[in-house]
Amino acid sequence: MNTTLATCVIVAALLLTLVSLIVAIRDRAMGMVLLVGFAVLEVALLAQAGVAIATVAGGEGPQEKATLFGYLAGTVLIPPAGVFLALAERSRWGSAILVVAGFAVAVMTGRLLQIWQGVV
Repeated sequence: MNTTLATCVIVAALLLTLVSLIVAIRDRAMGMVLLVGFAVLEVALLAQAGVAIATVAGGEGPQEKATLFGYLAGTVLIPPAGVFLALAERSRWGSAILVVAGFAVAVMTGRLLQIWQGVV
């Protein structure tokens, strides 16, 4: 797993979490900036998953491959689900959903790094 890419994903997710929190505190619905931000985050997550899968196919990686693939799938699914729910809830709570989604992606990516390094 590329630690540089994972670090960029964590930083981007935390930045989106902060922006979403500010938008929620200001009692606003999700805007175009958050939508584009989560789209860019999704592209980064797909790239991270592709690199991890290619590395595992090359014979490297952790012993717990099922756990690794579960976390990869989860991190890829969270941003679209969060944006979908935020679009359905056009109030401050839609932005609050994105706070949770961004934080969950950051935490799960950190856990992916631990799994990759063999920390159980």
